[in-house]
Amino acid sequence: MSKIKSVYAREILDSRGNPTIETTIWSDTNHGAVSSIPSGASTGRLEAFELRDGDPNRFDGLGVLKACASVNQIISKYLIGHDPLKQNEIDQILLNLDGTINKSKLGANAILSVSQACFELGATCSEMPTFEYTSQKYGLAFPSALHLPTPIFNMVNGGKHGAGNLDFQEYHCIPSSRKKFSDALEMGSELYHLLKKVLTEKKAIHSVGDEGGYAPNLFSNTDAIELLVETIEQSKYKFNEDVYLGLDVAASSFYSKGKYKISDVKESLSGSQMGDFFVDLVRKYNLLSIEDPFEQDAWDDWTNFTSIVGKQIMVVGDDLLVTNRTRLEEAIKKGACNTVLIKPNQIGTISETVSVVKLARKNDLSIIVSHRSGDTDEDFLADFAVGVGADFVKFGAPGRGERVTKYNRLLFIQEYLESLNPHS
Repeated sequence: MSKIKSVYAREILDSRGNPTIETTIWSDTNHGAVSSIPSGASTGRLEAFELRDGDPNRFDGLGVLKACASVNQIISKYLIGHDPLKQNEIDQILLNLDGTINKSKLGANAILSVSQACFELGATCSEMPTFEYTSQKYGLAFPSALHLPTPIFNMVNGGKHGAGNLDFQEYHCIPSSRKKFSDALEMGSELYHLLKKVLTEKKAIHSVGDEGGYAPNLFSNTDAIELLVETIEQSKYKFNEDVYLGLDVAASSFYSKGKYKISDVKESLSGSQMGDFFVDLVRKYNLLSIEDPFEQDAWDDWTNFTSIVGKQIMVVGDDLLVTNRTRLEEAIKKGACNTVLIKPNQIGTISETVSVVKLARKNDLSIIVSHRSGDTDEDFLADFAVGVGADFVKFGAPGRGERVTKYNRLLFIQEYLESLNPHS
């Protein structure tokens, strides 16, 4: 049996150039694992607490030396000697050491960096790839029937992820789930480059947003959708057959005093009016997915909308649920959504994340495993998504290294699985 020999955290930079935490754990059998933690720009009110230093003289207050100290001075001495394969036990130690509801004492970033590194160390000590270890450990996806999730490509970035004037946060191209992952990735890459060409021809000034998608200056959110339709129609792919569209609205970011203000209409909209606006979009464009269409506590609007379109599209809870079991239980009870977005750093441990996945599975909700806008070159989520049998992954555009590393890992997993079963 392997035992944890050392735990060490250090400060590194994420894809936005902001500090984040990276933890390395070694076993007494000389197996090692490294884990770095992402950070979100658009965060749900109930997400676990990300511990930052608050020192204005260093990284504008965003340093994570306090989180590193949580690991190096407190957590490490309690984990040395423990079996890295006992994930639930390790995560319970972390939760007990922190003792707060939102992990504000030690920091969810510190806790997750250790939880995730322990999990990856368990896979290494078991001499398994992480996706296989995940599958065998939790029984959410049978090893003989592992499949690759369908990628959701973030082609246009708005809201808090873009520098332009779009209200909605993400505009997605989603390949048909019938397509092999490698073919879906090829499609995403081709559409991404064609979209740049279309933007250039329109002289739509475009930068690249946090998640690799383009951030053009357009007049309305509908303009961005039309831009994607035009791009697909110029390609060799068939709109609403080979590829579909989706949105991450992140509605809490433009919600104030019970109203939503978007560039598509002059007046502010109530929740029911916002719902009508989305129903029209679903009918016009045959959208496959809408994430966070309402403010995160507007339960009635969520429930009404899902009752209208839930049999036709994915209504995705992100800010609504924040990978939190209690929130998911309430959403299931109310029928507020039919799809769960999974982000481990919203809750803070692998065990709690898996608990949410299991509850979603039990209630027949679709599962999307997602990155964050401030990410790292960590590819753990690709393995985790396959291992828990996720239906979709949301890793950003097929561009920028911290996004592509996850897609490339999925390519490797596809090839690995095909080599085990060459005639499938």
